[in-house]
Amino acid sequence: MPDLVGFLVVVMIAYVIPGPDFFIILQSSASGRRAGLSAAIGAQTGLAVHMLLAVFGLSALLAKSAMAFSIVKAAGAVYLIWLGIRIIWSSRKGRAQSDGDDQSRKSGNDRPDETATGLRDGFLRGLLTNLLNPKAVVFFVSVIPQFVDPSGSAVDQILLLGTVDIVIGVLWWCALVLLLQKFASLLKRTTVRRWWDRATGSLLATAGAVLGYTVATSKAI
Repeated sequence: MPDLVGFLVVVMIAYVIPGPDFFIILQSSASGRRAGLSAAIGAQTGLAVHMLLAVFGLSALLAKSAMAFSIVKAAGAVYLIWLGIRIIWSSRKGRAQSDGDDQSRKSGNDRPDETATGLRDGFLRGLLTNLLNPKAVVFFVSVIPQFVDPSGSAVDQILLLGTVDIVIGVLWWCALVLLLQKFASLLKRTTVRRWWDRATGSLLATAGAVLGYTVATSKAI
């Protein structure tokens, strides 16, 4: 129980500190509640994949291979930079999109970003962001084992702790998305949405650039 309490504290601190998944969910939430929740589910699905990889030992092998780990970091950096630039570029069409949204609302249709395609894109963004996040690998390989009791089953404990981490994340992201909906009317304004996308896109691209720098200079994350 003391180890579990300590683990909960570490997990909550990790979620409070903004990371790439935070900015992805933040940006997606501007399109609506369902879009934000879709990105959140994608992010936590990525963590579930990392948990299973850790159980089967693949994450440990990846972390021990400098070349493989560098490839994951480089792929993550490229993806974040590409995604950030794409979001910034899309914000240039914010006024035209907003006009389309107004017509859609008048006709009773869903907003473009809240359609099945928009929700799928949000899910994939969250999923890929966490799958290509080397810190997720480090968390399951280096952090979780610190709370595993050697006298018990390592697999069962990793599954338990990983599930607790994922559930806490779901609750945290849901609370964040619902909180952002309090400002839904503000985020629907064309100018506000444009600058919101530019800000979150810039943060994602910056995070990717920092990650790429660590790869180029061979610094540990």
